[in-house]
Amino acid sequence: MDQLSNVEVVVDYWYADERSGTRYPGDPRRWRGDDGAPLTVAPRPGLTPGDVDTGVRSLWRYRAALPGDLRPLSLGEGCTPLVRQPWGEAEVRFKLEWFSPTGSFKDRGSSVMVAALAGAGVTELLEDSSGNGGSSVAAYSAAAGIAATVLAPEGTSAAKVLQTRAYGATVELVPGTRDDTAAEAVRRSASTTYASHNWHPFFLQGTKTLAYELWEDLGFRAPDAVVTVAGAGSIVLGLDLGFGELLDVGSIARRPRLLVAQPRNCSPIDAAFHDRQPPPFAPTVAEGTAIRHPIRLPEVVAAIRRSGGDTAAIEEDAIAAAARRLASLGLYAEPTSASAAAAIDVFRERGAIRPGETTVVVLTGSGLKAPDKLRELLG
Repeated sequence: MDQLSNVEVVVDYWYADERSGTRYPGDPRRWRGDDGAPLTVAPRPGLTPGDVDTGVRSLWRYRAALPGDLRPLSLGEGCTPLVRQPWGEAEVRFKLEWFSPTGSFKDRGSSVMVAALAGAGVTELLEDSSGNGGSSVAAYSAAAGIAATVLAPEGTSAAKVLQTRAYGATVELVPGTRDDTAAEAVRRSASTTYASHNWHPFFLQGTKTLAYELWEDLGFRAPDAVVTVAGAGSIVLGLDLGFGELLDVGSIARRPRLLVAQPRNCSPIDAAFHDRQPPPFAPTVAEGTAIRHPIRLPEVVAAIRRSGGDTAAIEEDAIAAAARRLASLGLYAEPTSASAAAAIDVFRERGAIRPGETTVVVLTGSGLKAPDKLRELLG
């Protein structure tokens, strides 16, 4: 078992290993099960409209849905715009998550995860990331007064490395792939607090606020479908958690279909969902999704199936075209985000996006995150 400190943490929740059924007492310093399996916080009571703290302009307005007696750690994350736009023959609503403090949706998870760790007395932490997760965890660690070390693949965007270092984090570039970086972080986790945005159960508690926010954005009703990109799948799992809690309490009548895009060059979730072998890995402009072996792959696939959703693998030229098309609408998205927009036409042709329904497309990160790649794509 990974080392846990002797600081006593009193909580009102527990962790579940969905694969074995094992339960663990809730402790923010625990990031996986004793057998190495990923954990989730057991389902929480869902909210009704009256439970939303409308006087708080951040995701902490949904504090009643979060586990533990957390002291909010906020830089203004959440409450991002939902913009209605035509996309060919489909009319969709783009959720602009790049309005988050560090420019990506990862701030939802980092805000809640780092708040939990700070409350548990953590003073130093380790994270691994291909870019956005690292800069986000670094920002919230700075806000909490926690010393952060971030491991990143050697090919990570210089803009993202600069941003992470600007927050005062120590950045170490690891030779090899994104998976090599994750393996090095797990190796070091035996001697430090591992605050992984892919492993830590509290990170998903932050991303689930996206479901609550869409529910509130739409007049306290669920959309019919949500299109998102996935690498490790934290948005998919967060939406599954949030909409599941809302369904259980009767605040919505059904789950939205989760429609998930991946670059074909790295598409293990799409392959697993359609029960086929993934194509050979190749570099992709959607660097934020270049994860060959998602830690929670079975859980991500189960969440998509539970929603009646679908997945699509998107070619590189289609991702580039979508980035240009978004920019022509005034939406400056990084290529990873553009994968979701590129999938709109695919899902519409399959009938997963239907006329007259409400479809939300999550744009996860700002184009300012990837200037070099966008310079190539936009010309």
